[in-house]
Amino acid sequence: MKEKQIITIGRELGSGGREIGRRLSADLGIPFYDRELLDEAAKKSGYSKEIFEKHDEKPTTSLLYSLAMGAGSFGLTYQRPLVLELYLAQFNTMRKLAEEGSGIFIGRCADYVLSDMENILNVFVHADMDFRAGRVAEWEKCSRKEAEDKCRRGDKDRANYYNYYADHSWGDSRSYDLTINTGKLGIDKAVELIKSCLEE
Repeated sequence: MKEKQIITIGRELGSGGREIGRRLSADLGIPFYDRELLDEAAKKSGYSKEIFEKHDEKPTTSLLYSLAMGAGSFGLTYQRPLVLELYLAQFNTMRKLAEEGSGIFIGRCADYVLSDMENILNVFVHADMDFRAGRVAEWEKCSRKEAEDKCRRGDKDRANYYNYYADHSWGDSRSYDLTINTGKLGIDKAVELIKSCLEE
């Protein structure tokens, strides 16, 4: 593996992206940033961790942004909307962490935010609904139907968030170096595939 390595993992809800990231972190001995990124952003921005968690990978609306951007034309004081402030705080935190050393970054437009970094591997993890709903039902202790609904809502939120801030589409294979179907290959194989890519 190269001296410094950045790995970003975009993921469908329930596909195992977070688990893959944690296992890679343990195997490779490099930092893992999922909700940990919110902690770092909160420390550096002055906003509470709870505010970051409430808005984490949640879609914003173009209307909200347009109203805020247009406020100055009515003689009002310009102030960026909170969702944009939170995104920029995460953006700056992610950039700083990646500049300082290796790291595994989960979601939050990481592949887009860090696109100009050297030694970066952008991964997208997906799976069929049956696989994902089974995992979600197990950890959430809910019915299969509720788990499927959670997966659909989670994917929709992530897609809307990503598509709003990035210049390409969430889940589009052309935006990633490697896409992995964990429903067919499993978590173990996914971890091994990513490690093999890093070794190459």
